Amino acid sequence: TYYTIMTVGNISFRAAIDTGSADFWLLSTGCTDNACNNLPKYPLLYDSPSFTAVNGNSTQFNASFADTTRVSGFVARETVQLASLSVSQQAFGLANTSNVTLVDDVSGVLGLGFPRLSTIHSLAMNATPVFTTLAQQGSLVYPVFGVGLTRSAPWGSLTLGAVDSTFVKNASLIGWNEVLPFEPFVGSTGNASSYLQWAITMSNITVGNQSIQPIPSYPQANRNKSIALIDVGTEGIFGPYQDVERIFSNVDTSRLVDDSGQWAIPCDTQATITFAFGDQNYTLLPSDFLIGPVSTNPSLCLSWPKASAPTGDGIDWQLGSAFLRTVYTIFGYGIANKEPPVIGFYPLQPSNATSPLQPLAQQSLSALFSSLSLTVATTLPNSLLSTPTPTVPSYIFNTSVATSSPVQSDLAASTYAPIFRSGRLADITDLPELVPGQVTITSDGVVITSTVLPPTQSASLGSYPGQPSGALTTRATWPIAAIVLSVVACIVRLF
Repeated sequence: TYYTIMTVGNISFRAAIDTGSADFWLLSTGCTDNACNNLPKYPLLYDSPSFTAVNGNSTQFNASFADTTRVSGFVARETVQLASLSVSQQAFGLANTSNVTLVDDVSGVLGLGFPRLSTIHSLAMNATPVFTTLAQQGSLVYPVFGVGLTRSAPWGSLTLGAVDSTFVKNASLIGWNEVLPFEPFVGSTGNASSYLQWAITMSNITVGNQSIQPIPSYPQANRNKSIALIDVGTEGIFGPYQDVERIFSNVDTSRLVDDSGQWAIPCDTQATITFAFGDQNYTLLPSDFLIGPVSTNPSLCLSWPKASAPTGDGIDWQLGSAFLRTVYTIFGYGIANKEPPVIGFYPLQPSNATSPLQPLAQQSLSALFSSLSLTVATTLPNSLLSTPTPTVPSYIFNTSVATSSPVQSDLAASTYAPIFRSGRLADITDLPELVPGQVTITSDGVVITSTVLPPTQSASLGSYPGQPSGALTTRATWPIAAIVLSVVACIVRLF
């Protein structure tokens, strides 16, 4: 999990970062499920002056996730703040029921997807997701956010309105990819495609020197292109059986572990896996994709990618933190009637990697596994398993509607001047950067200029004025920094 700290009604909470969803929700004190125990919650009895009920707190929301967990509650409005950026009357969910596993005092999820993906957006008026609200209000230097997920340090970077120049040293190396629109759902009354997911086309996969052309599960619907979801909220890498099997067929002595689509390969493998988007290649080393040694045979390691069956949405690949730790990812939100959304990857390895971003050398990885006696509880089958051929469900979108990259509403305000042209920057210098040495930090009322990571400030999670004695609060340390109307906030990785 990668999380940042937000304040909601002047109460601090940790929220997990997720580009695969679009709703912002927090646990409420109304949740008594086991998954809610001992976590900071939004206090329903707190008479927050900035709280506004929606339909008498009777507008119900339900959200589900790929791991089959669910959360439900009601929609409300509050003032939401992330570093120096503040949104009043932001619609969000207060969860009364949840089986979502949240750890280390994380109280909810900050979804950074498009409004069409948001359940809350469909339930209330003027209920766009948090980043959409900022982009449509013109509160950002530019409608873009950047995410840096580091390998070894327990922190990362979420930058709103700019990119973090501690990661991006040469913007000309960023590879840009236009986000794909999706048709209306089958059975809906819509007659135009629109943006739904942070999804782009994957052009090729290479294992060592062996090229593998991705085979889409829905070739006719997607013009014979394989689609990848770029998902900060997912731990690993998932792909279709027809691609994952071919990847591991090029790794000696690899084998399918079970019917969950998990493969195991030699822990001392020297293989690399390269994903190509457009004409840019991004290479993962074993230290990026090995999960850990099998407990019953420590010479074999579980490995990403894991195979998954198609779900009907046409997205075959889901690239989570195992891939995203090798790049700095820039999400260009798009400008209404001017500019489509784009995703940019800036490679962090091997030539551009700097400590603490450096990948582990293979010998160091093996030594780490050995020194920690690190194994994953897994029982290998007594015989080699054949790769299953899952049933392909019906496509859930209406293919009779054209998908010609609409640049429409539900994107950033048209007052922004576009800087992207055909998936590339018109001028590299137009991309706003948060520059070291120009970061202003407010600490106890003192403004500091810093060239390094911001110092920590203390936060009481879930604490509010007039709180009864004995109510749950926890302490946390967190960096916070702002420049003009751009924000860089700490993302902390939970190991």
